[in-house]
Order: sequence, then C-alpha cells, then structure tokens
Amino acid sequence: MFDLDIYTIIARIIVLLVAFTIHELAHAVTADYLGDPTPRRMGRITLNPLKHLDPFGTIMLIIAGFGWAKPVMVNPMNMRGNPRTSMAIVAIAGPLSNLVMAAIAAVFFRAGLVDTNSLFLGNASSLSLANLLIQFLYINLALAFFNLIPVPPLDGSKILFAILPPELGYRLRPLEQYGFMILFLVVFLVPQVLNFLVWRPVEATAQLLLG
Repeated sequence: MFDLDIYTIIARIIVLLVAFTIHELAHAVTADYLGDPTPRRMGRITLNPLKHLDPFGTIMLIIAGFGWAKPVMVNPMNMRGNPRTSMAIVAIAGPLSNLVMAAIAAVFFRAGLVDTNSLFLGNASSLSLANLLIQFLYINLALAFFNLIPVPPLDGSKILFAILPPELGYRLRPLEQYGFMILFLVVFLVPQVLNFLVWRPVEATAQLLLG
C-alpha cells in the first residue's frame, strides 16, 4: 500500500498507537456497557497503548500495513440479551471505530485543512501532516476490513457465528483453534483473497471518503 521508508515506519508507529488503542477500547467499552465487567477488571478500559498492543501484530502492521492488537477478553454470559448477538455487537465495535477514525481523517482533506500539493498516495515521502493523515486513513480502513475477515480470532468470525444457525456455528467452533493457521494461509498463500476482502474495499472506501 505504501513504500516502506523511514517516514512510513514512523507514521505507522504513530498511527498504530491511536488506531489499535481505540479499536480495542471500543470492544472493552461496548462489553462493559452490555454488562460484562471482564474488560474493566483486566484493565482494558484505558487509553494506555501498552495495555492493548500485541508485539507481533504491531510488527505486521509496520511491515505489511495490517495487523492486530491484543484481544479483549469478554464473557458473553455476563452480557444482557442473547450472548451470540451481544458478542457480535462487541466484535463490530472495533472495526466501526476504525471506520470513524478514517472518516475523521478524511474531513481534513475534504475541508482543505491540509496541504495536498506534495502528497502522493503511493509514496509517503515525508512526515508531513498530509502524509500522516493519509496513513491514518488507510491503515484504519485496513484494520477495519482485515478484522472483518470471518476467520478466528478476528472480529468477523464472531459476527459470522452470530449470523449462522446455532447448530452450524457449534460444528464450526473447533476450527477456532486453527484460526491463526488458516489466517496466515489466507494472507500469505492466497493473496487474491486478501486483495478481495481487504485492499479493494479499502481503496473503494478511501475514494468515497476523500471524494
């Protein structure tokens, strides 16, 4: 998505401190609101990035432009309403927070508040505000759509289990233990899937937001 130079690395580090933190905080706050005290007890209702960052997921974001944070542990049985529905609501809160952050970044471009004369979307050649904001927009979109892939442990799997008939969901539950393996196979061996599920939606949404 962007050339990996020193400016890109710095921008991604800045972005991940905000994007990952808000993403996981959204999960924690939503679960807490629905009645589960687990995230609060584990100290996840905080803006401290150190409570939310996953080392390997962070490195992947810096290198590849997508990654993940430390999952927020929740107990669906503590939540009000149907546990499957409540889990889906908690799951969708994270990607939605990334979409909101991307939209906020787009406002700066739409309103002409940043200088875009030297901005090239394919080359973050400086650490200008414009390049930082475009990284913020694209990475938040990448996090949103990547996390919506319906493979455990990503948020999309929890949404999928809420939609599927209970019996089918129960039969698929054992696949959760192989989630990371399946995810890496998809990402590295079948890049067309990642292109279809992540990068195309990212580009389409970015164009919609930027106008």
